[in-house]
Amino acid sequence: MIDVGKGLIGETLSVVVIEVNKDEKRLVVSEKKATWLQCMQKLREGDVFQGKVNTVTDFGAFVDLLFPDGSYPVTGLVHVSELSWDRVYNPRDLVQEGQDVQVKILSVDLDRMRLALSIKQLKRDPLFETLDTLMTNESDDETVNEDDILTEPLPGLAEICQELLKEEGIEEISPGRIAMERRVVSQDLELWLSSAPVQDGNFTLLARAGRQVQEVLVKTTLEREDIKAAVQRVTGRVP
Repeated sequence: MIDVGKGLIGETLSVVVIEVNKDEKRLVVSEKKATWLQCMQKLREGDVFQGKVNTVTDFGAFVDLLFPDGSYPVTGLVHVSELSWDRVYNPRDLVQEGQDVQVKILSVDLDRMRLALSIKQLKRDPLFETLDTLMTNESDDETVNEDDILTEPLPGLAEICQELLKEEGIEEISPGRIAMERRVVSQDLELWLSSAPVQDGNFTLLARAGRQVQEVLVKTTLEREDIKAAVQRVTGRVP
């Protein structure tokens, strides 16, 4: 610290006054906070920045934001819950120190000098889709309607529906529309919570295996996040 201080003698710095004590004739200032506050004037919630991972901990990753002048003047935290839409057991499995990442600013706390960032908010939540967004509409040849191809029950969907009915707050489950994709995404059964508008307490799930996509209508008293959690629990325990 003494060596650093000696190197600053004669330099002009921008600082913020932290403490003024007239009795002890003491003045405490902070160059770090001055730099931070200046940079914060250029940041807004929702902004997207390139950054470099500084440190990875059990509770998330600290990311240095890249400014247009090529500097990395401020650091923010990507909490473990904002790294991925999937459950993260170890942040080090997703990011490493020195890695270049893209982040979205969630919040700026000027008083506490804290910056909350997110990586997952730049990606679509895989559990929030609709049948229309799931299907490719690039050309008429990409998809076909249910009337064009005979469909069979999706393997394992009946068991999942039975398990969902055991979840508190779920009252009724019924089938919805069916669509077919010409390309095969996965032969395994996948289940999503649709972002389609809720009508009369009915949420829409999307089930897919191979080329077939099936809507499942769920009547419930639960909120959207609770339904999402129920879907994750059921798919986790049904083989």
